[in-house]
Amino acid sequence: MVLKARLRKLLVGGTLVGVTAITTGYIFSSRNKDRISKSRQAHVISADFRSSHQSSPLPTRDQQIQSLQSTHEYDVLVIGGGATGCGVALDAVSRGLRTALVEKFDFSSGTSSRSTKLIHGGVRYLQKAIMGFDYEQYKLVREALHERANLLEIAPHLSYPLPIMLPVYKLWQVPYYWAGIKMYDFVAGTQNLRSSYFLSKSRALEQFPMLKKDKLVGAIVYYDGQHNDARMNIAIALTAARMGATIANHTEVLRLIKIKNGDGEEEVKGAVLRDRVTGKEYSVLAKCVINATGPYTDLIREMADPEAKKICLPSSGVHIILPEYYSPTSMGLLDPSTSDGRVIFFLPWQNLTIAGTTDNACELTDYPTPTEKEIQFILKEVKDYLSKDIMVRRGDVLAAWSGIRPLVLNPAANDTQSVARNHIIDVSPNKLVTIAGGKWTTYRSMAKDTMDAAVQVCNLEPRNDSLTDGLLLEGAHGWTPTSFIRLVQDFGLENEVAEHLSNTYGDKAVEVARLAVLTGKRWPVVGKRLAQDFPYIEAEVVYAVRKEYAQTAIDVIARRTRLAFLNVQATEEALPRITEIIGQELGWSKARKQEEMALARQFLNREMGYNCRTSLMKIPINFSDAEAEKYKKRFRSLDSDGKGFITPNDLRKFLESAGEQLEEDALRSMLNEVDANKNGKLEEDEFLQLMSAIKTGAIANIRLETAISKWEQKKQIPTDRSGGGV
Repeated sequence: MVLKARLRKLLVGGTLVGVTAITTGYIFSSRNKDRISKSRQAHVISADFRSSHQSSPLPTRDQQIQSLQSTHEYDVLVIGGGATGCGVALDAVSRGLRTALVEKFDFSSGTSSRSTKLIHGGVRYLQKAIMGFDYEQYKLVREALHERANLLEIAPHLSYPLPIMLPVYKLWQVPYYWAGIKMYDFVAGTQNLRSSYFLSKSRALEQFPMLKKDKLVGAIVYYDGQHNDARMNIAIALTAARMGATIANHTEVLRLIKIKNGDGEEEVKGAVLRDRVTGKEYSVLAKCVINATGPYTDLIREMADPEAKKICLPSSGVHIILPEYYSPTSMGLLDPSTSDGRVIFFLPWQNLTIAGTTDNACELTDYPTPTEKEIQFILKEVKDYLSKDIMVRRGDVLAAWSGIRPLVLNPAANDTQSVARNHIIDVSPNKLVTIAGGKWTTYRSMAKDTMDAAVQVCNLEPRNDSLTDGLLLEGAHGWTPTSFIRLVQDFGLENEVAEHLSNTYGDKAVEVARLAVLTGKRWPVVGKRLAQDFPYIEAEVVYAVRKEYAQTAIDVIARRTRLAFLNVQATEEALPRITEIIGQELGWSKARKQEEMALARQFLNREMGYNCRTSLMKIPINFSDAEAEKYKKRFRSLDSDGKGFITPNDLRKFLESAGEQLEEDALRSMLNEVDANKNGKLEEDEFLQLMSAIKTGAIANIRLETAISKWEQKKQIPTDRSGGGV
């Protein structure tokens, strides 16, 4: 009765709307009508409060773990280190509440690092709102547009506006799409990023030259935001830690602690944890436990109530990375009507091209894996929108990943079709607070709504209201678009590296630059790269361990840097050096380094699409007799002593005969690139399968094939030395 009275008071006050009682407790479908005005007022009041935390030193991970073990009781314990969980922790600590957060794997290791990288208001939701006269959809878009503007404001180094082209191939669609996109601008109001505009066919092709020309009428361009999702998530986590929250990655919840209150009713009051780095188990007490675990939502809810009705509906979304020449450097593309009705985005990101996403129901797993079928679907849709002059090759896929989108069902609904349009807040009978659903863009408003509910349900006593609207994230305080110039001038970094550091770490880029070692060259003076053609440097690995709680090689290749998401092969080549640096920082033994290398390679194979690439080398060989003899002759030119396989030493002798020289590591890397069974040598059947894959476009840009082609060209006799013919 007391809880119901509190909820009734909330409704009267306008803080929460759409509260529905259910058998397991209460659901809050949250929307704060006067959120913007209240939060802006808090933004002004709290300016001094925020700036005072900017210079606070970050505790080490060991210190954070010690704090978890020694603190008698927290006000809030958040389970889950994705965008929503870290957002909840930041919101809680901004209210002056003693806050802790734990994450089983790493911050942003799940869905939050595997998104489409867009910060969007939801132009498709607006279409549904208009077509269906749906006011709830309209409010959802309006809220997301505010959050879009806020996210670009609080992390300008990690986010930016991106124009997205909507090609039009039917004349009647021009006014239809134009009206819809202009309404999108109108709803954004003063927070609109840029005004949308129409392009004629010729102007559209100027902006996006690789676009399919046939029947193209023109294009409409609108603006949304884009960001580096994993780095944004880490910035939120670090901001919470800098403001006083205790955060710990690689810390698993084994079970929830339930204690009876004065009325004899059981309440969730903490959790038993295990540090997955050391294996040590310990308990943490809290007045309120918040479940923000995305796809794992129901697993934690069942810890609180084994009879809890499931609310999470996992859905797999696959993305692929293609070379930069597949898209302009500053223009995305949206395909609103794919062959099966799904929407495909085609966007420039990190100097490459990202394409996706699929949307298929899936099983919950710790290791979401992209399938060849999903990759081929995306390639087909990409091909349908590009000029016929462009050969869309399977071999151009540099990385692929799958993220599990945690769609949620309303547990009060009588059927399984009532997927929630927005997030829901579920409170179990024993007061476990669960936040589920939503999207990256609205993580902050989701966190605020969650804490508004938690404060009431768990009798928390915050010093003030939420202060996160307008709260600058880690790295944003002193950053400007020209900050990278000082890095070039003061440290002697390459321009590309300096821009990368500035746009990744913001005003903390100077700290990374100070860790950079001398190159021994005239230029750049400092900053040894981890991989050719990518701006990541060795100092970032050191900084990741010392300042950003990285504990594994996967933490570094996937989330502190984004190398694994950009090119799995380049990542594998950089892995030994990355592991060596982490090992030096954390005192790993030789055996531990080898174990980390194996785990990272398994991650690349299973979760970043490298296994798909390996399987392509085993496609059926379909050569004519003449072609088969041609490729066997190529193999024999490498295997000069007839062993039946090729080793790095064979490659060295072959390249020397062609006038080329490579270091030992480069030779081994070249062989490893084509060694499908990873036994350190290339057999004839592997070689023929490789040539078949190259012929069909399934594999591309193979260094061995390029070297052989150069050798064969050198062997050809020039026409001017053959007598000139007839």
